[in-house]
Amino acid sequence: METGVLQGMRIDRCPQCLGIWFRKDEHQALRKAKGAELIDIGPAELGRDFDAAFLSPCPECRQPMERVAEPSQPHIAIDRCAGGHGVFFDAGEFRDYQEKTVGDLLKRLFA
Repeated sequence: METGVLQGMRIDRCPQCLGIWFRKDEHQALRKAKGAELIDIGPAELGRDFDAAFLSPCPECRQPMERVAEPSQPHIAIDRCAGGHGVFFDAGEFRDYQEKTVGDLLKRLFA
């Protein structure tokens, strides 16, 4: 994992699949943060390709992760540590997660 810091939170990104690991609820805290979408540099197509392959173990406890639908956006399937250590977003998913509505998506596309 490659590590960076955004708004005081350590963010890890896989250099191969460009997915992002968030500890605990960091993804919720960064959801509305200005510029946070810039940490999700991977194309969504890459995320979908890796997504179909396998579930990686939790980077914290090495236990298998579970794939769950994001409650507020059920089309997004995130990988969650069953022990509560964090969540993994495949490439492109965090940008999608930040866009709660079609209006949010249109704002980003036409801004």
